[in-house]
Amino acid sequence: MKTLTLIVAFVIISPPVTALLGFSLLGIPRSWRNTRQVSHTILAKAAKLRLFGKHPAGFFLRLNRRIWEDIPGDMRNSYLIRAYGAWLQSLVRLVEMRRQYFGTFFLRNRPALELMRRLADKKAKGSTLRIAVLACSAGAEVYSILWTIRLARPDLKVIVCAVDISKEILNFAEKGIYTPDTCELVGCSIFERLTAQEMEQMFDWEGDQARVKPWLREGITWQLGDASSPELIHVLGPQDIVVASNFLCHMAPLVAENCLRNIAGLVDRGGCLFVSGVDLEVRAKVAHELGWQPIPELLEQIHDGDPDLRGGWPLCWWGLEPLNPRRRDWQLRYAAAFQSIQAIE
Repeated sequence: MKTLTLIVAFVIISPPVTALLGFSLLGIPRSWRNTRQVSHTILAKAAKLRLFGKHPAGFFLRLNRRIWEDIPGDMRNSYLIRAYGAWLQSLVRLVEMRRQYFGTFFLRNRPALELMRRLADKKAKGSTLRIAVLACSAGAEVYSILWTIRLARPDLKVIVCAVDISKEILNFAEKGIYTPDTCELVGCSIFERLTAQEMEQMFDWEGDQARVKPWLREGITWQLGDASSPELIHVLGPQDIVVASNFLCHMAPLVAENCLRNIAGLVDRGGCLFVSGVDLEVRAKVAHELGWQPIPELLEQIHDGDPDLRGGWPLCWWGLEPLNPRRRDWQLRYAAAFQSIQAIE
């Protein structure tokens, strides 16, 4: 009954609110289907509109958040609800300011790490594996990748270049010392996704303080740099695996698009690119233009591998929409791992 009441309220209130915003639910502008094409006119209109000193979208989104939380899970998977969810996220991306977050977890996306392990397993015994981790933040992703690969292939010489635009955060990551409240994300510990055994394998403990074990800290270069800089390829050189996750979504779509093209230049012939935490329209467009080959292995598991990204949809700009295999382009749209086109020529 509560859900039904909220849905009825939504049906009654949505049309006038969306009209005030200057948009129609029945005629969604083409630009809303792809956030990179949203015009400056629409952005200005949405940003400047006020009623009694407040933006009407704020009330509209608060109402929808309450409704969304009460809609049963099976009902959310219906075509109409998912379509409306996509429209809602377009609105969120128009009116909310994107900003960077430093919160993260160790072993954040296990299926993605498993795919990296499988790729590393194809390397010849004793060979070198070059990995670049862009926007490495506090280092949890870097150490998670090294832990995964070195446990499976101790014979490989794994060389990691960890890049971030912040010297302060690089210094922190290089020290490799963490406590449960480090980089706190949605009130959870940075160790939230580790088992007791994994915590013992990865860290030396002194009370609540954890220091990354020496064998995981070897072979890492901590590099100050901007992922959007054309000089990056000259500084780092070609890489076997490039990881560019969970930072492009915080950029405006056009900025993220140009940055992703620049990042693509780091991937060596036959190399792979991992890129999640990005507007799907941006990633699919660049992947199509550059001829990236989606890696189908573990595609669906990786897409759903980070519950925070999936749980943020549709009312957070960084939220990740549910995978829809009925789309013709579903592999290109939802793949988070790609192989360079040179690899299949």
